[in-house]
Amino acid sequence: MSQGSKVFIMSFFSNMISKKAGMPPGTLIHIGERKADFVRLSILNYDEKGYEEKEIKTIDECFSYKDKPSVTWINIDGLHDVDIIAKIGNEFNFHPLIMEDILHTNQRPKIDDFDSYLFIVLRMLYYDHVENEIISEQLSLILWNNLVISFQESTGDIFEPVKERIRKDKGRIRKMGADFLLYALVDAVVDNYLIVLENINERVEELEEELISRPEPRTLESIHNFKRELIFLKKSLWPLRDLIGTLEKGETELIQEKTTVFFKDVYEYVYQSSYD
Repeated sequence: MSQGSKVFIMSFFSNMISKKAGMPPGTLIHIGERKADFVRLSILNYDEKGYEEKEIKTIDECFSYKDKPSVTWINIDGLHDVDIIAKIGNEFNFHPLIMEDILHTNQRPKIDDFDSYLFIVLRMLYYDHVENEIISEQLSLILWNNLVISFQESTGDIFEPVKERIRKDKGRIRKMGADFLLYALVDAVVDNYLIVLENINERVEELEEELISRPEPRTLESIHNFKRELIFLKKSLWPLRDLIGTLEKGETELIQEKTTVFFKDVYEYVYQSSYD
């Protein structure tokens, strides 16, 4: 990231935070870059017998699913419409500070247990092959009874493999509860971290070969920059590792014991990757 970009980002967040100064805690304001032209709402409801998948026009359409015995996944792509976030918080009686954290897209990975629901914040990473840079965005997840709500800054395909497993009834996912869906989403985020790591490693190898055949200062500089990105990524895995460690310990009743073993596998995977 260039120095100019860093200055812009610092200025941007400083201006947004100044707008919030003086307002009571829990006031809902979107703080972050608008990464979607419009908010996309979707529902995926399923059990062992079948599934239902649809896009919805208003968030009110999802509220009838909250008492269903089947598992429901509500996904929101785009966070700039504060009214949608506020309606979700009011309907499910989520803590106002949770809804505020969803809209403040500079959060560190964390997990909060509110007894009746879990709130999780993660960073999702993508590798832009055109610009040769890492794209980061915030993902917020809420596990509540038989329901998972995901809040993404933009529309992406990182969860498409999870959707395909539900559609085609592959593996355990349709036979398990919402806590297993939560695991599947977290696992997809971790898998993408490792894909990004592989992409950067491959790019470094290409540049090192290029340096041998055509030694140029800018190539050497690019290698150093990518290696700094690798160090940054591995450090980013540490808070993610701690978060998953909390889930695999089974300290909340919302995560069933039979699901903690899957979180344990992810934890060990992340732990190893953070030191490789």
